[in-house]
Amino acid sequence: MKLYPKKLHFSVTTACLLLLSSTAWAAAPAVCNLSAYKAQTGLTAAADGSALVVTWNGEGDQELRLRMSINGGTPTIDELAMRRGSGAWSALGTNLTPDFAVTTGLRRISNQQLQPLYGLGVKITQEELNKYRWDPFWDAPLDMREPRRGPNGFQGNPPPVDGLPGTDQPGLGRKPSEVQRAEAVFAVSNCSVTSEGGRLTVSYPGVKLGVFDGALQYTVYKGTNLVKQEVVATTKQNWVAYKYDGGLKGFKIADDSRATWRDISNTWQSYRFGGQRNEDRVPLMASNRLVLAEQGNAGSIGAFPPPHKFFWSREVATNVGYNWYRKDANNTYGIGVRQSEHEDLAEEEYQANWTLYSARPGTEQLMTVFLYPTLAASEEAANQVLAFTHGDKYKHVPGYQVMQHHYHTDLGQRLIEAKNMSALLPDIEAFKALGINIVSQIDSVQIAGFSMTGELTPPPANANPNGPPRRDILPITQASIEGAKRSSDKNFLVLANQEVFGSPLGGHTDLLFSKPVFWDQAKAGQPFEETIAPYGKVYHVGSANDFIKMAEAEDVLISMPHPRTKGSTGFPDAIKDKDYFQSPNYHGFGLRWGMGIDGSERKTCQYRCLPLIDDLSNWTVDKAIPLKYAISISEVRWQQPGDDIYGSSPITYVKLAELPPPTNPKPVIDALMKGDMYITTGEVLVTNYEVRGTGNNRTIVADIEWTFPLDEVEIVWGDGKKTGRQSISTKDLPPFGTHHFEIPFDAKGKKWVRFAAWDSAYQGAILQPVRLGPMPTKK
Repeated sequence: MKLYPKKLHFSVTTACLLLLSSTAWAAAPAVCNLSAYKAQTGLTAAADGSALVVTWNGEGDQELRLRMSINGGTPTIDELAMRRGSGAWSALGTNLTPDFAVTTGLRRISNQQLQPLYGLGVKITQEELNKYRWDPFWDAPLDMREPRRGPNGFQGNPPPVDGLPGTDQPGLGRKPSEVQRAEAVFAVSNCSVTSEGGRLTVSYPGVKLGVFDGALQYTVYKGTNLVKQEVVATTKQNWVAYKYDGGLKGFKIADDSRATWRDISNTWQSYRFGGQRNEDRVPLMASNRLVLAEQGNAGSIGAFPPPHKFFWSREVATNVGYNWYRKDANNTYGIGVRQSEHEDLAEEEYQANWTLYSARPGTEQLMTVFLYPTLAASEEAANQVLAFTHGDKYKHVPGYQVMQHHYHTDLGQRLIEAKNMSALLPDIEAFKALGINIVSQIDSVQIAGFSMTGELTPPPANANPNGPPRRDILPITQASIEGAKRSSDKNFLVLANQEVFGSPLGGHTDLLFSKPVFWDQAKAGQPFEETIAPYGKVYHVGSANDFIKMAEAEDVLISMPHPRTKGSTGFPDAIKDKDYFQSPNYHGFGLRWGMGIDGSERKTCQYRCLPLIDDLSNWTVDKAIPLKYAISISEVRWQQPGDDIYGSSPITYVKLAELPPPTNPKPVIDALMKGDMYITTGEVLVTNYEVRGTGNNRTIVADIEWTFPLDEVEIVWGDGKKTGRQSISTKDLPPFGTHHFEIPFDAKGKKWVRFAAWDSAYQGAILQPVRLGPMPTKK
């Protein structure tokens, strides 16, 4: 046998080993566990060597395909492709990788929360602090400026500079060491595939994102092109407040590549990546929270956040740039969503209102980016994306009127300053553009402090001396009433309502009027009622009883805005047994997410508001009074077209066949008082709802329509002490769907029930509670 030279022998051996290695790699089992995946037509997942291929039916005759693998520990979309029918596949992106970053700070309770607790005589122990610290409004964990008071110091108050003795909250100023910024680090070695109903999720554990550890997930939905890309992660660290940026990078730069968006004037803008590379994400003041990567004739991919959950509560809704692009190299770029590090307005007080998300230790924080691939160019692609939010407008539902309450428009004061009762405020134009046709604007009324007994007292010693000036209520009320009439239209009603600070009823108090009512704070020796020109009858309010007496005489609806936080911290819990809280005119509270929104919430205001709806029902169901209800509130102030008002709050659909004239808003107040309404973010709508039957055999009947894939409907009930719930999965229903629900309900041992529906963007519709038996009679 002829021997090969040693050097050649080594080369042949090496070549054989490399060939064997390559063959073994090609035949290696997939790194994805498919044991929890159930195959179905139109939604498939299969291993292809070490890659995973997910194919699903999109909208119309479109089919989509994701080929994914793990490269160097990083989950990678090897290819995202689409086709129509049995046509050729078109690749919209190759070698795409997730792009996530997080910025964290330290959560503090605010002085605004502490002041009502001090008024209640609550000693701020660690236990009390834990109840409320996650839910501030005036907190700005990334603001390193020296602590100071804004012009409205009662709103912008920082926590005490010396901290809270006996607790783990430090004082101000904030330290740079409290802030950490981190990009996602991927150390992924495997993945799993699960399917439920008409959706499929691929999960990649092994993501490190600053103080968070968790997994990257992709979810696709049969019947839509939508892809949810999100980091689901937890932290062990306490008092974490955070924001995140997310997106997708690796898009190839070709001659026809561009990032596109509409600016806040609704004009199309684009960038073709002809400049130098970007070291940082380029913030985009894009309308509708949407940026698109257009890949020439291949199509486009849109990136946008959950329309509502992406926003924590703010005092304003100005667009601070919710999207980004970044040229990473001469041949690649990325796009995505972002959250600014500060409020962009110059006003001092707003800078103190940038709360970020709260991250309770151990909870799964959801850092979500929606991707929308389509074969269309940017303009048509944007229309397809905006179908999920009805074009960022509230859809008309026959038999309902679209109402929003608690806009800080300050109509009366601004018209007085303008010296023109017919001035058209830009707020009004912005509200009309959203499809709202009942605007319950509020004028802020600041009065002297009241004790918890409901009697007028001097301001407390710890009251902020730099609060807003107390203006005369009566001329503001008159201007607001007149301005509301002039700003109304045939299909647009403006209500002249008020928010009262320093309320004798505890916390803040909203007053919704069914007719013009004039009142002010009683001075010594004044009667309860008095005729004063040019106003007519004027009530002089000097106690909680006076407030309720006026409300009952004039059909005024009373509601508590932002309960258990802000200036209503500790309320309504502290007054639930008060006689005035039992009044039928004390309607309930205002619901808005945020004010410490937890990033783990899968339902609107899940931690603070939903439990309160159920608490109120249990508190009142055994009393001879109507149940208490929730109405949506906005909280934002002084808006104009271009602001993202749509994303900033939920809305109320009032069951009312016709819009009443501005001279008679009583039908609106009557419908609210009866609970003929529901709260929604706008994407889940209710066209009919009732609880049928008698005795123990009831049926929950609801007709629902939605855009984003629907996750669940739930039935919640109570017995006067405890609350229970039943969740019914709707993940087999298609997106952009409608469904008639008839759900049997055993009412044995239950005294009230309510219904809700939730979608995959963590938003939904909340129906009001219904009493299951007759109202108790007064003893």
